[in-house]
Formats: sequence, C-alpha cells, structure tokens
Amino acid sequence: MDDTPSSTSDNPRPGDSYVQSFARGLEVIRSFSAAAPQQTLSEVAAASGLTRAGARRILLTLQTLGYVESDGRLFRLTPRILDLGFAYLSSMPIWDLAEPTMEALVDQLHESCSAAVLDGRDIVYVLRVHTHKIMSTNLGVGSRLPAFWTSMGRMLLAGQSDDQVQALLDGLPRRALTPHTLTSDKDLLAAVRQARTQGWCLINQELEEGLISIAAPLRNRAGETVAALNISGQANRTSAEMMQTQLLPPLLKAAETVSRLLGTRRR
Repeated sequence: MDDTPSSTSDNPRPGDSYVQSFARGLEVIRSFSAAAPQQTLSEVAAASGLTRAGARRILLTLQTLGYVESDGRLFRLTPRILDLGFAYLSSMPIWDLAEPTMEALVDQLHESCSAAVLDGRDIVYVLRVHTHKIMSTNLGVGSRLPAFWTSMGRMLLAGQSDDQVQALLDGLPRRALTPHTLTSDKDLLAAVRQARTQGWCLINQELEEGLISIAAPLRNRAGETVAALNISGQANRTSAEMMQTQLLPPLLKAAETVSRLLGTRRR
C-alpha cells in the first residue's frame, strides 16, 4: 500500500533511479524546524505528506540510526543530524579558506560577516562570524533567506544568466516585506543586473526594517561565482553611503583574497 496520500500521485516523479523511500525520509527530516522542533507522529505525517504508518516507519528507522529521539509521544531530531550538514561543509575547502579572512574582517570593521550559497530561490548560510553587537536577526549556519531580497542572494543570482534569473522569477511568491522591498520582475531583474555590472550588491532594508548589508562574490578558478560574502549592519548607525565608502573596499579585498586562495588550491 502506498504511504502517501492520493493527492501526491499527481506530482511528476523521476524514473527508476528515483528512490521514493529515501525522498520520504528527507521530507520527514525537513518537517522539523525552529517552529516545530518536536512533533507528534500525526504532525510529522501531515507536514511530510505521509500516512501515519509511513511516517512511523521512517521515524523509527531514524530513531534506530540515532538521528531522532522520542519520549513516546513527541519526536525530535538529535545532534547527530548535524553530521549530514557538516559532511557538506567539510567537503568544501572554501569554508576553511574563508573563515580566517572573515574573522579578520569582523575584527577590522566590527560588523557581522557571513558566507552563503544559492539553493534555488533561497540562499543558505554556510559560515557566519558574529560581531559583539546584537543584531535583530538570529541567523546561523543552515539558515535560509529569499535570494531576491538579500545582498548575497542578488550577488549569487548575478552569477547566472538573465534567462536563469527570469526562470526563478516566474512563479516567485512575493510581497512587500518592508516599504523598501522591490517586488516587480522589472525592478528585481534590474537589481540583479546592477549587481552583476558593479561586482557588489547593497540591500537597504528590503528584507527587514533597519537591516542593511553589502555583498561581494566568491569565485572559483574558472571565474564562476560559487558563494557570496557579506557585511551586515543596522541602518540607524550604518548608512548606505558609509557601507559603500568604508565597508565595501575591505569587503571586496577579503572576497578577492578568498577567491584567490580558492583558485590556487590544489585538489
């Protein structure tokens, strides 16, 4: 008997190479979040689109492997789940190369510094060095934000063609997050093109009131943008002009340093 509700049968699936049980297991893992750190069996089933029987088998498998624990009613992820994310981080030498440079940049500028990669329409934080000042956002490794309204996101989108960017814009859910948020295809595509032309991107309170950030690309040996580096601050004490005149030059230098190290590293 199929473990998924009948409504999911309308979704196209790949052929013989697609392991459906594995995909369902990932859906169960993804059902846990900051908003749902622990869930009942029914909640996991509803969130992952599975029947209770299907969700139960996957949860018990994950529990046997040590990725999930339960008190008999509520299920929660264990710290072992971090092994999956750290396997990605440890397999990419760029993060080892970037961290010392980012730490030096934070010491110099006294602002938080982050690195992120593009995943569809989102950016995913892969490294973050905090300043001692308290920010209104609570971001860490693994956090996701919409690419079109973040400085790193637009910088990463700038590394793609206009056709690729337009494909991501098609069907993109959008709403004005602040009075400064760009929402039209025309404006968003123009902003990505501007980032591509100037080689950096500034976002001024489009994602969140009071949050301002500036980003630069990290490029591999072939000159492809593989990640982005940014400096973020609070708009009430760091203006857009200050970002460009005082923070952008050292940010670009740091990004060039990491890109150069990445390009010369032997595999």
